[in-house]
Amino acid sequence: MCHWRRVRNTYKRCNHVYDLADEMIQCDSEKCKFSPMHPSTCVPPTCTSTCWQYRQFPQQYNPLIDAFCPSCMRQGKIA
Repeated sequence: MCHWRRVRNTYKRCNHVYDLADEMIQCDSEKCKFSPMHPSTCVPPTCTSTCWQYRQFPQQYNPLIDAFCPSCMRQGKIA
């Protein structure tokens, strides 16, 4: 089912955290009303009883990156 992906990068060398913009992940299901494959002819009341009406919980990622963050890199805080 369609859902959001949330990514928060944590940089180990400076301990700064940056949230990336949320990204919508589209599914290919005809039974998900948010999917590009959902038929335009599927309308309530049938759609509400046969198709997903809500997005799934967002995927959340928090990669630990062994580097300085982009801001520290621009400021030359490389050690």
